[in-house]
Amino acid sequence: MTLTSKALLLLAGIALAACNNPRGGGSFGGGGADGFGGANDGFFDGGITTGNLGDPNDPRSVAHFQQRIGDRVFFTVDSSSLTAEGRATLEAQARWLNANPQFSIVMEGHADERGTRDYNIALGERRANAAMQYLIGQGVSANRMRVVSYGKDRPVEACAAQRCWDINRRAVTAIAGVTG
Repeated sequence: MTLTSKALLLLAGIALAACNNPRGGGSFGGGGADGFGGANDGFFDGGITTGNLGDPNDPRSVAHFQQRIGDRVFFTVDSSSLTAEGRATLEAQARWLNANPQFSIVMEGHADERGTRDYNIALGERRANAAMQYLIGQGVSANRMRVVSYGKDRPVEACAAQRCWDINRRAVTAIAGVTG
């Protein structure tokens, strides 16, 4: 096992051990630019420190990806079908990822709090796979991506209201690090 592989495994372990980062605000919609993405998003970044995500105005930076392109797509209830808005966000993500082949990603699948844990883990996985397959269809290499499902375990905001359920049904494209 190479040093790079060991480092990525360590980072993955740290990321999986990270605490839930519920937060409110923003509006339901596109991606990182809506107030849910950005430097304090709670996702691991493969050694890119929180203060070193780059300038959101630099189209090559992780901050640009999160805040300007958008790092998430949303789903309707009990669905893993991409919406037109979700496909548009993923097309923009694919352009960025194809222009920045040094980065790998983790596609995270999430669900709202309704339903059993097992059901929501499976639903989150279907959502993450749908987003990943769309990126592959846009030319992003499959060997740069992996899928993880958190089901209902990592809500953006935890509450029994429609607005919370809407923002928690998502797939998030997390920049995982530099491929090697």
